Amino acid sequence: MESLELPWLDVPESRPIADRIAASVARKIAEGDIDPGDLLTEVDVAARHGASRTPSREAMLQLERWGLVRLVPKKGALVTNPTARERRELLSVRSMLESHAVARIVGDDALRESLLGRLEPILAAQADAVGRPTDFVLHDYSFHLQIAAHDDNHVVDEILRTLAPRLVRLTRLAVTAASADLAALHREHVELTDAIRRQDVATFRELIDHHLTSGHEHYEVMP
Repeated sequence: MESLELPWLDVPESRPIADRIAASVARKIAEGDIDPGDLLTEVDVAARHGASRTPSREAMLQLERWGLVRLVPKKGALVTNPTARERRELLSVRSMLESHAVARIVGDDALRESLLGRLEPILAAQADAVGRPTDFVLHDYSFHLQIAAHDDNHVVDEILRTLAPRLVRLTRLAVTAASADLAALHREHVELTDAIRRQDVATFRELIDHHLTSGHEHYEVMP
């Protein structure tokens, strides 16, 4: 998985209008420009994108598959609010995927060096963006994605593509929280990278669980 695999990045005009609408709305939800609890209607979404109601309806179905909205019969799509359970389960899946990937990667010299080669520039970009939370969000997401996806498991890639919008939304909430310590998040990423370099899977597992728990406990979600 070479790119960030976010549906709103590099969306060509040749893509169906429904895909482009879904990508545009997903980005606004993930980045906080559309608030949880907002009701999206087919008519309004279609009008904002210069489209008919049919692709607007298809876009809402895609947004529901991504877990960003809940369809309300005869009303529209209600933007979801992350819950404590959803956060816990998403982070648990992320931890499992990353730990599993690292366990397979560290014993392969070529794969390990390739992963480290991808993580180093991300760490440098993160360090530079410590004072810019909006920029830090994508670097943070990219760091974790590179680890989880580097094992070149196609099923994992499918899972990550489906979860991407919600994972980015959680990452934004964590990074932009008033009490977020971006310097500490960066240091923990360095420690995770060092564990990979040392081929220390047990330490990586301990670090990733702590990192994901502590990094996501400073913002509110629904009960």
